[in-house]
Amino acid sequence: MDVPRTQPAGRNRRRVIIITTLAILAVVAVVALAQLRPAGAPVDRASVMTDTVKRATLVRNIRGSGTLVPENLRWVAAATAGQIERVVVQPGTRVTAGTVIIELSDPQQLQAAADAEWQLRGAEADLESLKASLELERLGQQAAHAQLRAELESARLRAESDAQMAKQGIVADLSRKMSATNLEQLQRRVALDDQRLALTTSSLQSRLAAQRAAVEMRRALYSLRKSEVDALHVRAGIDGVLQQVSVTAGQRVAAGTPLARVAQPEQLKAEIQIAEAQAKDVYVGAPAVIDTHNGVVAGVVSRIDPAARQGSVTLDIRITAPLPKGARPDLSVEATIELGRVADALQVARPVGAQEQASGTVYKLVDGGRAAERVQVAFGASSSDSIQITQGLKTGDEIVVSDTSNWDKFARIEFK
Repeated sequence: MDVPRTQPAGRNRRRVIIITTLAILAVVAVVALAQLRPAGAPVDRASVMTDTVKRATLVRNIRGSGTLVPENLRWVAAATAGQIERVVVQPGTRVTAGTVIIELSDPQQLQAAADAEWQLRGAEADLESLKASLELERLGQQAAHAQLRAELESARLRAESDAQMAKQGIVADLSRKMSATNLEQLQRRVALDDQRLALTTSSLQSRLAAQRAAVEMRRALYSLRKSEVDALHVRAGIDGVLQQVSVTAGQRVAAGTPLARVAQPEQLKAEIQIAEAQAKDVYVGAPAVIDTHNGVVAGVVSRIDPAARQGSVTLDIRITAPLPKGARPDLSVEATIELGRVADALQVARPVGAQEQASGTVYKLVDGGRAAERVQVAFGASSSDSIQITQGLKTGDEIVVSDTSNWDKFARIEFK
């Protein structure tokens, strides 16, 4: 019969030890692999900018650039058509309101003014002639009226005399009646002549008023023609500095053509351009600071352009402090406009691409600053150079604020 063979005890023990050792090594390898971090992108530490999260008052502001422009600016336009004869004053010259800066010429305007003057003189002569004629007519009628009244008075005396004499029987009663009748007739004639004289006087005044109106019409026309001739001498209109002359001698211009620009350089304002996306928070009266590159002055927003042009909105900032020396029209300036403040805000320097009231990712420094890992954060209010952190970071955290778009596919970067 067959007898089974048994394994040696030492051989079984070695097998168990080997299996156990392999199992322990496998577990250790799995744990080690689980603790390994993915390889980070190598980045030169000197090529990135970082900032530390802190808690302080966040001043919300925006920045823009523009130029200084005069608050009181006047474009001088041609009031009448003409040809440029001479540019009397050159740009840069200080002028007064009555300074002639350009001389025009137009023979037609001169002829029209001369014709209007002669027409006015003719109308005035006609008025004087009419006055004399009407005065003679009035005097003649008054003389006739006076004669009629004298006749009335004589008839009244005759009637009274005949009446007394008739009572005494000296004259016949027929003579008394005839005297009384004559008196009544003269009284009616005088009453009618009074009415005729009043109507005649009113008629004379009307004819005189019509001629005076004709004279005034001629005078107004002459005044218009004279003003057109005077407008050939183009004046500055305001006290200031002649900044620009946009025409040359010999040029023909139409009425309304801009000829020159005069400004008052002592009163300047800043005309600033800001991005249209930032204009929604700006308000009239917002405080501002203007940097003229030769000094900083305070100002306040005085006007906001209602329309956007080429992605920007224009603001006018009224300057509330004396300007530094060297400030002049068309000088390039930069402005910082304050929109409000957020007290006790967790904030950091604004990372490239960070948007207000939005979420995003930043690289937070770890391992003592030797590396950085990407973390999710939520942003709040912002200014031109800072932004509020509402979630994802705490005071003392240090993050990368420079452009990290080249490492977007890496969750970790290693500094070298």
